[in-house]
Amino acid sequence: MFARIVTIPLKVGSRSEYIQALEKSVVPLLRSHKGFLDHVGLVSSDDKISIGISFWDSQEAAEAYSRSGVSEVMKALESVSAGPAQVQFCDVANSTVHKIAASAKA
Repeated sequence: MFARIVTIPLKVGSRSEYIQALEKSVVPLLRSHKGFLDHVGLVSSDDKISIGISFWDSQEAAEAYSRSGVSEVMKALESVSAGPAQVQFCDVANSTVHKIAASAKA
């Protein structure tokens, strides 16, 4: 399994809009790409940074998405983004992701 980690600075007061964009636009777009497995969306406790971790069945699938699908996702997050996205690729060493639920604050 392979992970793509995206960190985006958020505009002040955009937490709710960011979460809506994830649910209505980003996750459906991710699901449409071959090799996509799962996604975890995080917001820092000060609401200044969003972190998206998408899981892929292979490095090739994650890289293919990066070449073809990123512009749609970034367009969906344009209104909440306060700056450029930072992207990292990682091999997944361990995961219990399916046992995680969103917090009540979200």
